[in-house]
Amino acid sequence: MIQVTPKAVEKIRQAFTREGVSGGGLRLGVLGGGCSGLSYQFKFDAQARPNDNVYEFDGVKVFVDPKSILFLDGMTLDYKESLMQSGFAFDNPNAGKSCGCGTSFSS
Repeated sequence: MIQVTPKAVEKIRQAFTREGVSGGGLRLGVLGGGCSGLSYQFKFDAQARPNDNVYEFDGVKVFVDPKSILFLDGMTLDYKESLMQSGFAFDNPNAGKSCGCGTSFSS
C-alpha cells in the first residue's frame, strides 16, 4: 500500500487542471537508472493497466504496476515547500540509500 498526503493530492489535482487532464490518474513506478540505481517514475496516465494496483485519494487515482509495488510498498508521497525548493518528496522505507536530489534510490 502507498499513501499520498493531502498536500500532494492537491498539487496533483492542480497539475491535472493545468495540463488539461480529465480522467485517468497519476502513474507511480520505478525504473532502472539514476545516480543510485533506481529512479522514480511519475507521470499522467489515461487509464490503469489490467494488473495495476489502483489507489484513490480524495478523488485522485494513483496507478502502480506490480513490479514497482515491490519497491514502493509502504511509501508516502508528499509535497514540500521551502525557501530553497518545492516539489514532490518520496518517503520510501524500502530505499536503503537515496541520492541528494531524492529522485533515485537503491534498495
